[in-house]
This record gives sequence, structure tokens and C-alpha cells, in this order.
Amino acid sequence: MKKYVDIDTWNRKEVFQYFRTLADPTFAVVVDVDVTKAYQFVGKTTSSFFVKYLYACMKAINSVENLKYRIEDNKIAIYDVINASATIARADTTYGFSFIDFSENFTVFNENFKKEKKRIQNSTNLFPQIKSLGCIYCSVLPWISFTSHKEPNSGNKDDSVPRLAFGGVKEKKGKILMPVSINVNHALVDGYHVGQFFKKFQLELDKLN
Repeated sequence: MKKYVDIDTWNRKEVFQYFRTLADPTFAVVVDVDVTKAYQFVGKTTSSFFVKYLYACMKAINSVENLKYRIEDNKIAIYDVINASATIARADTTYGFSFIDFSENFTVFNENFKKEKKRIQNSTNLFPQIKSLGCIYCSVLPWISFTSHKEPNSGNKDDSVPRLAFGGVKEKKGKILMPVSINVNHALVDGYHVGQFFKKFQLELDKLN
């Protein structure tokens, strides 16, 4: 489900209109998040580290209203729930795009992930059956701990789905850190909203113990 922003009364109307005039209205940052508690907890269980931090990420995404905005036909839609479209690898090193329905209940979210993983690993399809802008796109680069990151660009300046990438973990001063990049459309999202996302993400990660 979704509703729409009244652009004429929106306090960001002028910002929205300005950034839509740019050829590339997106901006991106990379932040090291502290995954020490989550990483150590998962090491004591059979849980997937990826599913744990993706769940924490999606809780954070869904807590920031501007990250739920999408530009559709010159309107701004607000989705009730944002889901996860993550790349999932196959044994032959190819991958498929998933569509994982978000749930506040971790057990349900984990089951949704497992179903999508099974579907992808038993097919050669790149795209999922569900097509919706009510998601984020995300991928994992566990082989490297990056300090910058660039996402592919379709050339559509109204593309407003946030894109995230999670890097390999590293140890620093007794902490386990993971670089996370986020790319957003500045017509809808400001640095403040990205800051709120990372603050909430860290709080959710710290609960995973």
C-alpha cells in the first residue's frame, strides 16, 4: 500500500524541484558500522550473519520516512513498507535479484529470505517475479573492505530506489567494522535522513546479541 505527498504544501518542495533539474541528483556515502555484537552473536549460532544485518538494515530503512519515498509519474509515493531486493549468489558465481518481503518478526523475515535464496539457487533468472519500487536494492562485497563505492546508473534521474552495498568486515581497535554504502536521490533524501538511518541501523545491530 502507498499514499502520496502533497508536493505543494511539502516543506521540501523547492529542494525537490531543484534537484530534479540536475542530470545526476544522487549522492552517496560510505560509513563503517560496528557489527561486533552481531558478528560475535552469530558466531555462536547457526544464524546467517547476512540475514541478521539485513534485517537490522531493513528495520532502520523502514523507520525513516524519506527513505520510503519514490518518484512515480511526477508524484511522490510513500510506501507503507519497504522490502529488500538483494543479490543472492549461486555456486557458479552468477547471481539473481531477490525480493524479500520485510517483516518486523525476524523468524518470518528469515523464512522469506530462505524461500528467495532457494528460488534463485534453483533457477538461472536474474529478476524476481515481483516488480515494485517499494524496496531497496542491495548487494554484498565480502571480499573487500571498501572506502568508496559507485553504483551503476540507468540514466533515469527520477530513479529513487536507495541502493546499498555491504563490504567485508575488518578489525580495528578491538571492534569489528563493516563498510556500508548508501546511494540516494537528493530530491527526496538529505544528509539528515541518511544520518538518521545509520543511527537507527547501529541501534538495531547492537540488539543482535
